[in-house]
Amino acid sequence: MRLNFPKSSAVVVILVGATALGGCATKGFVREQIATVNTRIDGMDGRLRTVEGTSGQALAQAQAAAGQAQQNGQRIDQLNGRVDGLDQQVQQQAQQRARRPRG
Repeated sequence: MRLNFPKSSAVVVILVGATALGGCATKGFVREQIATVNTRIDGMDGRLRTVEGTSGQALAQAQAAAGQAQQNGQRIDQLNGRVDGLDQQVQQQAQQRARRPRG
């Protein structure tokens, strides 16, 4: 038994079938995919907040260390000045002793 379909009718049936089977994504599928992506975004957002907090603490510690280093440098400069002054006094006293006649 042979069906008598014109060729154009067969093409139309194939095109309609292909379009119906290809279809679009359902709202439920799209919502599921978006929920998955949103979950990942929320996780990354939490990690980012943690990193921001840690980097903020590290910056504060680095700034405090820089301030302390600057104070230490100033203190060392003051002490160097005092040591240089004492060194000059010792050298002057040594020169004075060398000039004195021994007797």
